Amino acid sequence: MSNQTVNNNFLENPELRYWIGFSMLPKIGPMRMKRIWHYFQSMQLAWSAEMIDLTQAGLEEQIAEEIILKRGDIDLNNILEIMARENIKAVTLADDFYPKLLQEIYAPPPILFYQGEFNSAKDEFSLAIVGTRKLSNYGRQVTPEITKALAESGLVIISGLALGIDSIAHETALESGGRTIAVLGSGLDREHIYPAANYNLCAKIIASGGAIISEYPPGTESLRQHFPQRNRIISGLSLGTLIIEAPEESGALLTARFALEQNREIFAIPGSIYSPNSLGPNNLIRMGAKLVTRAEDILEALDLNLVKEYVETKKIIPDSPEEAKILAHLSHEPIHFNELVKLTKLDTSVLNSTLTLMEMKGRVRNLGSLMYVIK
Repeated sequence: MSNQTVNNNFLENPELRYWIGFSMLPKIGPMRMKRIWHYFQSMQLAWSAEMIDLTQAGLEEQIAEEIILKRGDIDLNNILEIMARENIKAVTLADDFYPKLLQEIYAPPPILFYQGEFNSAKDEFSLAIVGTRKLSNYGRQVTPEITKALAESGLVIISGLALGIDSIAHETALESGGRTIAVLGSGLDREHIYPAANYNLCAKIIASGGAIISEYPPGTESLRQHFPQRNRIISGLSLGTLIIEAPEESGALLTARFALEQNREIFAIPGSIYSPNSLGPNNLIRMGAKLVTRAEDILEALDLNLVKEYVETKKIIPDSPEEAKILAHLSHEPIHFNELVKLTKLDTSVLNSTLTLMEMKGRVRNLGSLMYVIK
């Protein structure tokens, strides 16, 4: 989408700038943000609230004082300009298209920043694939083999963009014509994407119709403490988590632990008893994780053998070439009529009449102010 569309999104949802503002305050995590949201019902009101109102919302006095002190130092217009320039969008817990699976976890991220196409309706069937950065030849062999079959079956592949297993999972999903989402522990602006070596991989994911996402606003460094938090999102977006090669102390095992807490399935690929990289998966299997030797083991466990056919039947079939052109540019992210004119190259009157007809058929929703979304 163009920068104009991003700007229109902020005009359509003036609350979003204040969600972003609170996300930039270091001590306002998911639980405190939830208290603020539930108490005020308006993040704009919360942003200008006095000390007494913030404490009545359930915040500690020290935290309330910090909000009042630091919010004046945050230039919301500047952060919105950065987001528009780098085509970074955001979705909050208050939005209808916030991912349903993620919404179910304990302390879901109140706001998610994203680049690319991030649409919970498209990501209904997702699997996390994670593992060590220091993979062996065994990991290099098994990761693309398993991932290819899963991506071709219609599963969305979620991972953490790390070097090693994560990168291979993303790359293989792309090569297989599948959809993949990378969850980062840093800001999504070009300067802060981590690891920097995977910047081109991010670009490929976005260009393919996938997404890169983060709960951290643009400008956020990739700090060590961000990655455990990042891992809960990887598992939270997914029906299950597959562990491929992970030593005993590994971030991949932390993702498995989150998956267990979130009541999601855990899968593991066994390895040699002599390999340190197999200690994690082998121990998970011993504790009850499902042993995986082929992609079908996962599809059968999740009862997803026909997921590709199911996803295909859910797609909206256009009734005319004009509808096809419009549908190619519609999503759950609002887009302005004038932007559709430019993208579809349809005559204004044709576009207007086709949108009206699609709205009558329940395929398109007019949000007002000439903003449209897919229904």
